[in-house]
Amino acid sequence: MISVLLVDDHAVVREGYKRLIERSPDLCVGGEASTAAEAYRAFVEKGPDITVMDITLPDLSGIEALRHILARSPGARVLMFSIHDEPIYAERALAAGARGYLTKASAPDLLVGAIRAVVQGEVFVSPDMSAALDSRSPERIDDAIGTLSTREFEITRLLVDGMSVREIAARLCLTYKTVANYQTTIRQKLGATTPARLLQIATRFGLVTPNR
Repeated sequence: MISVLLVDDHAVVREGYKRLIERSPDLCVGGEASTAAEAYRAFVEKGPDITVMDITLPDLSGIEALRHILARSPGARVLMFSIHDEPIYAERALAAGARGYLTKASAPDLLVGAIRAVVQGEVFVSPDMSAALDSRSPERIDDAIGTLSTREFEITRLLVDGMSVREIAARLCLTYKTVANYQTTIRQKLGATTPARLLQIATRFGLVTPNR
């Protein structure tokens, strides 16, 4: 029996996924979480075979949660399952150590197949995202956004979501000065001298969180 930890901030969504997963006799949902902090605790307590996690969570992003999980257990299998269909998200998730990326626009049964594939040691990327990644030119991949570190990428996402430096510092457990320095570095790397320009660049690369 494959044990799945399901991480999504919407209880109704989790229930739908749980029913889908448990239709298969070899799968069971052994834990649920709605935030990155809950996901880490549940991972430690439950020791699931695989964690299926959304990227957009109320506290930290799923990518940040992934980093914490892998820091504790480098062999952890995490499948990112997200509304974000922009290639940059898949690239970041896979670079951070995710074993797969599935968009929520995918056919429902694809989730079960993805879980089995990742547990068997494969890297799974949904067909729609795989096609989008293949279509990206090397110039696009090497563009300015690609120079951001994982932490800088997360802070950029929070900045364009409208959070202040102080709010980001509190969420990420960093000092105000540290986040302010990150903000300066991000703007220098992206050539964004104003908040409006940062938002424009972030929108171009699909970093603005959609209404869900």
